Amino acid sequence: MRKAIGLMFGVLVLFVGCQKSDYKEVQQYTIEQFMNTTTIFGSAFSADEQNILFSSNQSGVFNAYTVPVAGGEVTQLTHSDGDAVFAISFFPNDGRILFRGDKGGNEIWHIYLRNEDGSISDLTPDENARAVFYGWNRDKKSFYFGSNKLNPKFMDVYEMNVETFDAELIYQNQQGLNFSDISNDRNYIAFSKTITTNNSEMYLYDTRSRELKNLIPHDEDISLNPLGFSNDSGSLLFLTDENDEFQYLMKFQLESGESELVEKADWDIMYGALSYNEKFRVVGINNDARTEIKIVNTETGYPVRIDNLPDGDLTSVNISESEKLMTFYLSGSRFPRNLYVFDFETGESRKLTDSLNPEIKGDDLVDATVIRYKSFDDLEIPAILYKPHQIKPGEKAPALVWVHGGPGGQSRIGYVDVIQYLVNHGYVVLAVNNRGSSGYGKAFFALDDQKHGEDDLLDCVKAKDFLTATGYVDENKIGIIGGSYGGYMVLAALTYQPQAFDVGVDIFGVANWVRTLQSIPPWWEAFRLALYKEMGNPETDLEYLKRISPLFHAENIVKPLIVLQGANDPRVLKVESDEIVEAVRKNEVPVEYVVFDDEGHGFRKNENKVRGYKAILEFLNEHLKGQDGAPAMSSKSE
Repeated sequence: MRKAIGLMFGVLVLFVGCQKSDYKEVQQYTIEQFMNTTTIFGSAFSADEQNILFSSNQSGVFNAYTVPVAGGEVTQLTHSDGDAVFAISFFPNDGRILFRGDKGGNEIWHIYLRNEDGSISDLTPDENARAVFYGWNRDKKSFYFGSNKLNPKFMDVYEMNVETFDAELIYQNQQGLNFSDISNDRNYIAFSKTITTNNSEMYLYDTRSRELKNLIPHDEDISLNPLGFSNDSGSLLFLTDENDEFQYLMKFQLESGESELVEKADWDIMYGALSYNEKFRVVGINNDARTEIKIVNTETGYPVRIDNLPDGDLTSVNISESEKLMTFYLSGSRFPRNLYVFDFETGESRKLTDSLNPEIKGDDLVDATVIRYKSFDDLEIPAILYKPHQIKPGEKAPALVWVHGGPGGQSRIGYVDVIQYLVNHGYVVLAVNNRGSSGYGKAFFALDDQKHGEDDLLDCVKAKDFLTATGYVDENKIGIIGGSYGGYMVLAALTYQPQAFDVGVDIFGVANWVRTLQSIPPWWEAFRLALYKEMGNPETDLEYLKRISPLFHAENIVKPLIVLQGANDPRVLKVESDEIVEAVRKNEVPVEYVVFDDEGHGFRKNENKVRGYKAILEFLNEHLKGQDGAPAMSSKSE
């Protein structure tokens, strides 16, 4: 039934898109104006619950900031002008904070301490070891973290005393397990183990007996993801999709071994958690590419109402230890994430940040619309459509098929700066959730296994039919754009469907799966076999991987291409982009290559976003709109 409703909705959207004109003149904004919009995330309450710690790129580079719960000016706590700083937590009893950082985007994270006087020290100084914060102990005298200093392939579990800052190894991970939680009585650690991308196991480690137990043994493909222990250490919340297309929330009783249902929805439940004293239960649902949050008072059974908010997605809920306050983020297609605080006693919410550059009018940006279209085999493909305001009736605009990262990612409703920038400059964008995307059931998710660059690529090609049928897209001016796995899809499109798209925009994308799978970072070891299962094993599937790797077939590329690459990328090595650019240039095809010496896998610095996104727009204006780069339709320019 859900599929039938989705199909009807998709047809309705197509009909409205073709028949209704929503033309209006808008101001066009520069990339500098878009990048003066602030990106923020994370939230942690101070011990007295008077301030909130979060991460922001307000300075141009991510740093740690605080803002009063009562509202007011934000305070910058760290002042990096190079490497990004990401806030973790206040200390439980004072104003010190923890944050994480790496060097130039190499993803070798360290945990740092910022004292109240502003001095900073590295708590995990092993140069080549990766450290990840796992959480505070209930007694507030220590925190847990993972580190791969003993073996670069596996993250062991440590406990750090916050008086001495000595770290004690409490579990050596030799099985490729993924940490989930430690019980309050310290007797149990919950782990998961990835078998394949749609099959995982759930383990319980007893710290007293040192026994590791598989809690729910199974032979079939089932996803099992432990989340957190109850306060009394007697039960464990977990997610599973056993006998269902979608994940749902369960509770496992440690003593009896019995499981009971907690929450189920018509979509994937992404997470579930209890507040500090278990007064509230928070559940996040992936509802057709939007986040739906349910907050329930466990004492009364009634949902918590949060009224008088702008239309948008409420995400990243964090309830204070007193359970009197809650932070959350609210965002929409036309406005980025803003931090709010909610008072449970008064029922009132307070907005604490204004992230959108005040020079940009939200009404000049566009709302995203979820649509569906049929692929080559009649499979229904979800996608998110962004239509420029300034398309006049009868005019046709250039368009871009946007492909998300992954494999297995998902394009979702929300503010995406580069998409709004491109749409504001006259480009229709269709963000495709091709087969293999998450969020649409485990069968859909598995449809691209060892078929990458094939059926999933055809889904992207078929998106052109939808765009053309709108009546406002020029069928001779459709390009493809994507980052990471989406960048691979761009290269695959230009290689294996060389006439399908008019240009390609590859943002740190894979060109050679053989090298990528042979050179994955060592800390991906726990996921390596699952990745091989989905993509292919470079030892045993060499010919297949060469067949789907654009580098080995680059002579087929005949359409203009721009490639963006971080020099420090540990996932897609720079040499891959070097080689694909060199190979395509031999075809005498227009190729632009933009390298960022201080970035890894993705952008962290605003100045690099400005340079990269400006280069993309100039490339598209020249090679997709036309040689003169003239706007495709009339608009009022700044």
